[in-house]
Amino acid sequence: MKNLLFCFSISFCPIDFSLKAEPDPTPLPQAHSHNDYYHKRPLLDALANGFCSVEADVFLRNGKLLIGHSRFELRDSRSLERLYLKPLAKRVQAKGGSVYKAKVPFYLMIDFKTDGPKTYAILQPLLEKYRFMLTEFKSGNTKVGAVTVVISGSRPREIMEKQSRRLVGYDGRLSDLGQNPSPHFMPWISDSWKSHFKWNGKGYLSKSEEAKLKGIIQQVRNNGQKLRFWATPDTPASWALFHNAGVDFINTDKLDSFAKFLREARSK
Repeated sequence: MKNLLFCFSISFCPIDFSLKAEPDPTPLPQAHSHNDYYHKRPLLDALANGFCSVEADVFLRNGKLLIGHSRFELRDSRSLERLYLKPLAKRVQAKGGSVYKAKVPFYLMIDFKTDGPKTYAILQPLLEKYRFMLTEFKSGNTKVGAVTVVISGSRPREIMEKQSRRLVGYDGRLSDLGQNPSPHFMPWISDSWKSHFKWNGKGYLSKSEEAKLKGIIQQVRNNGQKLRFWATPDTPASWALFHNAGVDFINTDKLDSFAKFLREARSK
């Protein structure tokens, strides 16, 4: 099949885990690969298109962090380390300390699908193995590395807030705006588009919703954070809206089409 964006069961998706020599594309900072693990080559297809952010759903099973959208998809061979951390580490070492030759930030969003504290307890020592490439968060500053890890889903907020040093950031929600969250703890704000806006990708955004979006973007920027929406229409109309508005990360499952769209938009 020419385009394997989704499979009913990822156990039937042929996957190429190799790191073949490929041209280094111009990075696309707004490009966020949603459910990245569903592609034929998890992570690698996103990198080949210049994506600067990828998202992986993680389950804790038998002490291992496994990748999948639901439990029935889990396989021991599809671990967070094998599909993401090891390939990223190899790439960072090969490219002199960054994911791309053009030294731009790269983000790995890890979406916890199992108990937050238990999953985080297993993740922490795993990330320590890759500390050399990871962003470190402290209470008053952030030491940016080649790869910034952000935790979403079942986030263990209380545990993370008590840590003076972390190798992960916390993915906030729109409800956190106005609560003065530090960007050194909460570098991202993510939320469901459908929960806050009526626009479904057809026609024009209403004046009231346009003003609402602008207000959210401005508030997030004033806080030194970055903004992402999920549950968005995955269409050129939606991409154009978010690109023009200045949303930091634009969700997509259509890697090739979205990369082409962004490159054309940036060339105008």
